[in-house]
Amino acid sequence: MGRIDFMEFLNNYTLPVVLGICLCVGYIVKQWLADIDNKYIPAIVAVLGVFLSVWVNRWSVTPEIILTGLVSGLGSTGMHQIFKQFIEST
Repeated sequence: MGRIDFMEFLNNYTLPVVLGICLCVGYIVKQWLADIDNKYIPAIVAVLGVFLSVWVNRWSVTPEIILTGLVSGLGSTGMHQIFKQFIEST
């Protein structure tokens, strides 16, 4: 699978609203809940992403909907790192 194929795959299985919500929740967990270790944040946003994806799809559960939730939730952790590096470099 080439780089273009992988990016197309990610694009097909990402819901921007789920990614955005997971990004915000992950940020809140990281900044305001000191008792939660950072290593748990990807798991938290992955589970949240699946829940939100199922909710957005009217409580329908299919492998594609679960994958969309996982990709969107976990993608939010990568998005956080991209923003963090961009902000720190300016």
